[in-house]
Formats: sequence, C-alpha cells, structure tokens
Amino acid sequence: MTMVGRRLIMATGVAALAVSLGGCGQFRAHQGFVFDQVLADSVSPGVDNKDSVSKTLGRPSFQGEFDDNSWYYLSRETRQFAFRSPRPVQQTVLAVRFDKDGNVSRVDRTGLETIRKVSPYGDKTPTLGRKSSLLNDLFGNIGRVGASGQGAPTADNPNSN
Repeated sequence: MTMVGRRLIMATGVAALAVSLGGCGQFRAHQGFVFDQVLADSVSPGVDNKDSVSKTLGRPSFQGEFDDNSWYYLSRETRQFAFRSPRPVQQTVLAVRFDKDGNVSRVDRTGLETIRKVSPYGDKTPTLGRKSSLLNDLFGNIGRVGASGQGAPTADNPNSN
C-alpha cells in the first residue's frame, strides 16, 4: 500500500471517529426568563405595583390560571447528554402576587426542589373492571339485548324497557 493510500485511510478513520463522537456531546439549553438577581431583589411588597413590576422584570412567563393577580417568572437551565432526556440543573421560579388593587403583596422564590419526576405506568392505563377480548366486546351482547323477560319491548307493552 502506498503512502497516499495509508494517509487516506487514516484521514477517513479520524473523520469517522470525530463524527461518531460528535453525537455524544453535552448540550446546554436555557428556557424562560433570563433571571437577574438584582432586578428580582428590587421588587418589594407594599412598594411596587403591576406596572412597576412589568417595567422592572418584563412580561411574566405565565399568569395565574384563575386570576390575574399571580405572575410567574420561570428560568431553567437544562443539560442533555447525547440522546438522553434533558435534565434541569438550575431553576428559579419567581412568583409575584398582587392584592386586589394591583400592589405587590408577596414575592416568593423557589428552585429545583419544586421539580417532580413523573414516571408513567407503562403504555397502558390501568382501569377497574373486568378484562375482555375484542371478540367478547363484539359478540358479548348477543342474546342479552332485546331478550324477552329482561325488560325488552314486547308486542303487549311496547314502552317497557
């Protein structure tokens, strides 16, 4: 084998190794509000209102479902290795609550401790009741529906059920 052939094989091998290891990298992502400690600390109960909070922190990530008096600012950083699911490594939720006049009544801050892992039970939802097959579902009512003596309408009494 010539020197050029060896170099070509070596370069091909290095390129294949680089491409295969490139998929095993770690990815970082940021979701939501860009949290600034100084700005978050500047929001004070009894001093600020909805307008001043909006000017200081911007629009909330989301508002309360049943009232407009709860604003939430969510900031989350995740990491993901190769093809695995992303996992949160840092999270801050700033909950700003307002009174009926629109003034800040409370500011709460939480972190990673509020994250819960939900594990599905599998690919089927467990239900109560009897188990039946497709054939039982299709043909199970034959002879039961409309049988006389079990509430089926008859010629004498067409309104009986």
